Amino acid sequence: MSWDFFVPVSVGDLVKTGGINQYVVQDVVPPKQLAPYLSKFKAALRSQGPTCILEHFDTGYSVLKQCNLVDLGVKEDTFELLIQVVSGLAASLPALLLSTSVSAEERKEKLNAVKMSVYLLCKLTETFESDSNRQSIVTAPGKCGKKGKGGVEGMLQWDSERERVLQALIQLLQLDIRSLWSLSLVEEEFTNCVTCCCYKLLENPTISHVKSKPTRDGIIHLLGVLIKKYNHLLGASVKVIQLLQHFEQLSSVFAQAVSVWSTEYGLRAIIGEVIREIGQRSSEELAREASGVKAFSSFIAELGSLVPELMIPNISVLITHLEGESHTMRVAVCEVLGEILVRVLCGDKLDESGKADRDRFFDTLQEHLHDTHSHVRARVLQVYTRIVNSKALPLCKYSEVMELAVGRLMDKSINAVKSAIQLLAAFIARNPYSCKLSSADLQKPLEKETAKLRAMKERLDGKAPVATIKASELWAAMEPELLVTVGAELEPTSDAEKEDDDGDVEEIKEAEDERATAVKVAQFLRVNKYRNAVRLCIRAHGCFPQSEMFAALSTLTPETLMGTLALIFKGSEEDNAELSQNMPPTPQKDAEEEEDRELMKQAMLVQYLKDTETFALQVERAISVINTMLYWKTTSVVQEAVQFCVTVCEFSVANSISGVRKMLPLVWSTDAAIKDAVVQAYRRLYLNPQGDTIRVKAHTLVDSLSELMVDASLGTIQCLEEIVQEFFGSGSHLQSTVVQVLWERFTGKRETSALHRRAAVLLLGMAARAEREVVLSNLDTLCSVALGEKVTEDFLLARDAVLTISSITDHVRQSKGAPFRLPQDHQLFTCLTQAIAEGVVMEDPYWQTFMQQAVRLIYFLAESPDQLCSRLLQRGARLLLDQIAEGSELNKDVGQLQDESKESSEQVNCVCLAQLLALCGCVAFWQVSHLERSVSAELRRRRGETEEREEKEKAPSSKAKQTASESAMEEELGLMGASAEDTEAELIRKICETELLAEENLLGAFLPLLVRVCSSPGRYSHPQLTTAACLALSQYMMISPSVCEENIRLMFTVLERSPLPVVRANAIIALGDLTVRFPNILEPWTQNLYARLSDEVPSVRQTAVTVLTQLVLKDVLKVKGQVSEVAVLLIDPECHITSLALNFFNELASKDNAIYNLLPDIISRLSDPERGMTSEDFNTIMKQLFSYITKERQTESLVEKLCQRFRTAKTERQWCDLAMSLSLLSMCERGFKRLQECWECYSDKLTEPGVYQPLLAITAKLRRGAKAQFKAQVDEFEKLLTAVHTRGLENVESPEMDEENPKEGSSERTVTRTPLPARGRARSKRGQAKPSTSGYANDSFVTPQKSRKPKKPLITFSSEEEEEEEDDEEDAVMAESETPKVTTPIARTSRRARLRN
Repeated sequence: MSWDFFVPVSVGDLVKTGGINQYVVQDVVPPKQLAPYLSKFKAALRSQGPTCILEHFDTGYSVLKQCNLVDLGVKEDTFELLIQVVSGLAASLPALLLSTSVSAEERKEKLNAVKMSVYLLCKLTETFESDSNRQSIVTAPGKCGKKGKGGVEGMLQWDSERERVLQALIQLLQLDIRSLWSLSLVEEEFTNCVTCCCYKLLENPTISHVKSKPTRDGIIHLLGVLIKKYNHLLGASVKVIQLLQHFEQLSSVFAQAVSVWSTEYGLRAIIGEVIREIGQRSSEELAREASGVKAFSSFIAELGSLVPELMIPNISVLITHLEGESHTMRVAVCEVLGEILVRVLCGDKLDESGKADRDRFFDTLQEHLHDTHSHVRARVLQVYTRIVNSKALPLCKYSEVMELAVGRLMDKSINAVKSAIQLLAAFIARNPYSCKLSSADLQKPLEKETAKLRAMKERLDGKAPVATIKASELWAAMEPELLVTVGAELEPTSDAEKEDDDGDVEEIKEAEDERATAVKVAQFLRVNKYRNAVRLCIRAHGCFPQSEMFAALSTLTPETLMGTLALIFKGSEEDNAELSQNMPPTPQKDAEEEEDRELMKQAMLVQYLKDTETFALQVERAISVINTMLYWKTTSVVQEAVQFCVTVCEFSVANSISGVRKMLPLVWSTDAAIKDAVVQAYRRLYLNPQGDTIRVKAHTLVDSLSELMVDASLGTIQCLEEIVQEFFGSGSHLQSTVVQVLWERFTGKRETSALHRRAAVLLLGMAARAEREVVLSNLDTLCSVALGEKVTEDFLLARDAVLTISSITDHVRQSKGAPFRLPQDHQLFTCLTQAIAEGVVMEDPYWQTFMQQAVRLIYFLAESPDQLCSRLLQRGARLLLDQIAEGSELNKDVGQLQDESKESSEQVNCVCLAQLLALCGCVAFWQVSHLERSVSAELRRRRGETEEREEKEKAPSSKAKQTASESAMEEELGLMGASAEDTEAELIRKICETELLAEENLLGAFLPLLVRVCSSPGRYSHPQLTTAACLALSQYMMISPSVCEENIRLMFTVLERSPLPVVRANAIIALGDLTVRFPNILEPWTQNLYARLSDEVPSVRQTAVTVLTQLVLKDVLKVKGQVSEVAVLLIDPECHITSLALNFFNELASKDNAIYNLLPDIISRLSDPERGMTSEDFNTIMKQLFSYITKERQTESLVEKLCQRFRTAKTERQWCDLAMSLSLLSMCERGFKRLQECWECYSDKLTEPGVYQPLLAITAKLRRGAKAQFKAQVDEFEKLLTAVHTRGLENVESPEMDEENPKEGSSERTVTRTPLPARGRARSKRGQAKPSTSGYANDSFVTPQKSRKPKKPLITFSSEEEEEEEDDEEDAVMAESETPKVTTPIARTSRRARLRN
């Protein structure tokens, strides 16, 4: 063969005239003539084998050249032939490559065959892949696949065909075909031909899908072979970077590829090359390539998760990106660090270098917990969560990282907050400390052990150790002097000295051996007899010439002599040390070692307790913060907080029950996700108990629920009802056993505490909501145990039993059938009436709560409850009168009584009278409720049954007549129904108006007594009596409008003048209810309700804001300027009142334009100099209120309104407040123009700094991010503001003024400063004067009036010293002239609508 095949750069190069011996295509076959040529190709393949490609290359080339024109069948046949050729070469070449006798001609033939076949197969594969991608874009999925359509539409299994191509190429290239080339240097064009095919296949959009895994793996392995054997390392690293920039989906593919190349093929250098290329990218380049940055970051993170140990040598290159602007790169680097810390740098077996790297990486992660981008902070927290869950966080880092995590709970980013909660939950779940102890429990053990450690240290410090000096230190000290002696001794000696030497020799002879001589030399050295030591050492060599110790002295020099002396001296010390080691330990040393060990153990215990206390404190802090997140508006945060509460409760963390209780009200959430999360949490914590038997599980469940109910509020219990009701309605196999355990606890069969007995009976009531028979079948047991003879001993248990019985009533179950009621002579009502009546004359603090629930139950469950309660009132009044009579008889018998006993008797009578009045009020209230709910509902039910029965009895006269008048009949029936309902409502109203308080009714007999007690606080001053009387009077006022009108003045007098906060708070609640029931009567008194917002007692203010919030948000009260009194509560010193006021405005903001309409009036009222509010408080309130103004149109309108108020403002303080309000608006370009238009309103006030500075702040905010043209306008306006402020308006020519008044010169204007009025009386610190609550004689009650008020008479209360007068005693109520008149009737719903609600 005289020619060589060179892989061309482009397909068309093969038809051009080449160089010497270069193959050139001779004939390009037309498309229609290719079929016979392919047949010849097939025949040659069968006969000649794969080398037939040398003769039929032109046929394959013709197909490739004219691919778009060739039929699909021809292309498929060519493709199949090329795969067979490549596979045939892969099968035949091994024998050739192993043979040593291969001619150059044969080698060239095989090489050309390899090049030709690989070239055609790769290029044809690229063409098919391009057509496939094009078809997938143009044609919808599922529409292609029909043969004969051109392109690759007929190739039904192109994915599998790709795999065949890759397998064939891998089989061929895995062989050592490099020997076919001269000097085994494979030409780059051949390698690029194959790699370009691989990279082309990688550009497929579906290459990262699961279905493409075989193709993906084939490409990875083929490229691995090319990199390892064909010098494609540098090209692959460059290509990876290029493709990542353009194809984001390849990040995971290349991460897998690089990990395979580095592990399976041993090409670790590829990681360094790729990472170095990414690391060298500057921040500017990354900023320009948004998609490339995302691909790079995904690639780095994925690669770090696959081969973290190989990332460590290259991590320094990546860490530079932590300082860059791309947050996605920072996230990726942090995730790589996390993978390294979890899988490589973990455990206790790290060397010093590994520990240093680990600490450095942790420090880097901690720094990015404070990253400027929220996504980075959130991902770093997630990385830490994985580290903690993997137990890879060193113990020394726990406290530091947890403190940072608690700090991230205050992050502005929701994702960061959620990640912080997850991290804290992981800390608690994986902590190495004891979570069952609180910080308070740990404090005492820590102090005790610390004191013990201090005492141990002091005891050891008292034993001063003996100082020991080592032989080496002594030798170093004596060496200079000894060296001088050695030098002197080695000089020529005299006769006298010789005589001394003879004496030394005799001493040596006397010594037994060389060891004794050495000891003697050492002793001379210790006592500083250096000369004797040197002489003895020199003579010893002559006496013991064979001794190893003195062998060095055969050559006598200063160096050898000093060396021998050093050996003897130091060696003796070492011998002594060895001797001491071989000796048995002394008791003293054992004691010292034992004390050291005990000290070390104690120090470790103290450190453990300190770490545990720190951890407990951080956990408690985290719990308190996360508990507040349970009521955030973000659903995902609430869900994470709920899961955290579950986690801390499962691990028995101290104070964990607080969060579990706090999240309970969320079962009423309108968000289904939150409600479901809470229900699932409680089911997981309490309703899925662990145990071996059903009974053990039931006891565990009851214990858990009982602990939750102990000391729980009424609201918590109501919320828990939902959870328990769902459990009993779910059909659980534990239901019957749980009910049995609850009855055992309630009846006392199992010894239990009083609190758990009450919890058991309440849980039975919750179960009865789902199944009535749970309580109804055991009603006698409830009566005998809780309401029997011992009822007066425990009214709380009796109250809870009554609540349980109430769960079987129709009022709770909302039954639509005939009402379920029990006869009057039932044992239940006998027990209830007896307990209530006997309790009237007792002084039990829990009787009143029992009485209220008992009367409520009587009206819900008894037939003719009014008769029962009438007898009850008679019995209670009779018992009280009997008690008073007995007391008076006793006084007569005794004769003389002490003052103290008198006062005690009066106190007892007052308490009993208060309880009787409370009973009267409760009966009156439930009597009205019974009429308007139960009686009215029963009337409607009976009417409905009657109408149905009459309709059934009536036979239809004729079908045609019925059809003709159908619509008229329906209308008539509707009117009849409405008329009937009105008749029933009128009947109920008439009964309330005329019969309930009639003379023959016992309720009416108590009304004058109530009025008397309320209007004479001087005579009836007992707190409990006053409280009960006022509350009962308000309940009486609910009966009818006439009773309400008669006593409304008295009620507001009590509200304003009572010295008891509880009375004022009760009066606010009662008046709120009356406002709902009789809005027209209460409307003129609205401002008196608002006045209680400035009460001196926090509890009263809290009650007032709660009641007014309900009235305003339910549209019972019109929102007017008095809302400014609620705004003042935003700066209340009590944080819970501030939160209520904030909630009020949050809810009010949901109403369209409500706050926007009120803002000008609120500003005017709060900036009124008469109020005396400080500017700081005003600014605080306004910042909150202006945060609700978000619409541009509202802002624009408010700018104009506030500017206009500058004209009416009279004081400098009002100017400053208006200017500050303007600066709080989020002003835009339109608002700025409106501000310019209103220049005349405020220009003359600019000399005041309090006006100038806020307006200057407005220009500063407008300038940020403004366009050039608008920015110029702002700058010009700012210059004008500054000029007027510094020089005065009269010295500045305004363009607007010049246009409006061209004829006016420089007219002078002066700014009048109005001084603040002197305050004649002291103001409250809260910014508002409060009416006196202690004086009764000289103060007049201010009443709301629409017009000028006449002079009011004084309102006085009767004194304790005054004697009672019959007719001319003046009541402490308002005069008729003081009563507000109704000026704006309030439209109210019909009584029928109210009854339905």
